[in-house]
Amino acid sequence: MTKGIVRWMMIAGFSLLSMACTSSWHQLLGSNTRQGVSSSLVDYLYPKGEIPPEVDQTIPTLNLPLRVGLAFVPATASTVEGLSEADKNVLLEKVRTAFSDRDYIREIVVIPDTYLRSGSGFQTVDQVSRLYGIDVIALVSYDQVAHADDTKASILYWTIVGAYFVKGSKNDVQTFVDTAIFDVKTHKLLFRAPGINKIEGTSTLINSPESMRKAREESFALAMDDMTANLGVELDKFKERIQKDKSVTISHRAGYGGGGSLGLFSLLPLLGALIVAKMCRCGE
Repeated sequence: MTKGIVRWMMIAGFSLLSMACTSSWHQLLGSNTRQGVSSSLVDYLYPKGEIPPEVDQTIPTLNLPLRVGLAFVPATASTVEGLSEADKNVLLEKVRTAFSDRDYIREIVVIPDTYLRSGSGFQTVDQVSRLYGIDVIALVSYDQVAHADDTKASILYWTIVGAYFVKGSKNDVQTFVDTAIFDVKTHKLLFRAPGINKIEGTSTLINSPESMRKAREESFALAMDDMTANLGVELDKFKERIQKDKSVTISHRAGYGGGGSLGLFSLLPLLGALIVAKMCRCGE
């Protein structure tokens, strides 16, 4: 056997070995896959197909300043590891900080979702609310889908060098979060605010899992930021709405002066009555 034939056989064998290795990596690292993690507010509050009760006509009373609970709804479906408890706490702390300076909010308490995982339904929400002494609870549900696919450049993955240096993997992450605010006593939905985000990127085959993990974390953070901004807008709309439809009654705790927008709005009927009384006296 000539040296040339031996050389070509060695090259062919090395190529086949490389192809086998990169093919194994391709399967192991999860290219061309779709993964997701989600939590459902409806499934949590009404488990096992329970039918929600008829609408209660009881008007909620918000006793200012409010103690507000903030928590993630426990995950119901997952094909990938979701956010860690530490990551969830960081995201909720950012939301808490954004609204902690409102004078009609006494305190915002971040509640670990481990407390909510002990059960389901409003019964568990009531138990947690009594434990923390909160008046209103904000429940954050989410749905995130991550998709990894190959680009045309992935053909170079059949070489070991290509797997390490060619960005032939496309990573797409879409995240939706939704925060629903409930009055604890009546279980009535006061208002809600959504947040969305989409991230697209490319990576090498070897770095694809790490890139996807970072993209999932970043997408969650950006969706939460979007939700926080929308929550501020919806809160302002809520304050305006309850002055018109009287769907919520406002009261004040002892020692609370009724400052802020909600306090001012609640004083408007009293101010109007005083003005009318004064006009009547002047006309006598």
